[in-house]
Amino acid sequence: MRPDSKSKIDRRDLLRVLGAGVGAAATPVALVAEAHADSESNEAKRKARYNANSEDVKAFYRVNEYPK
Repeated sequence: MRPDSKSKIDRRDLLRVLGAGVGAAATPVALVAEAHADSESNEAKRKARYNANSEDVKAFYRVNEYPK
């Protein structure tokens, strides 16, 4: 780069400015987000969700040809 080209914007300077702008724009969004409590009861959290005899599990083992 020539010493007399001070009026031109350098590529690195442009990327720094754009990066700082994106960081500044994303920061308030992260600070505003609120936490929400679980809506499930303790009994609903403890119930069994895996069903070995369901159709999707049977299809998975059938398609992947696992031994029975």
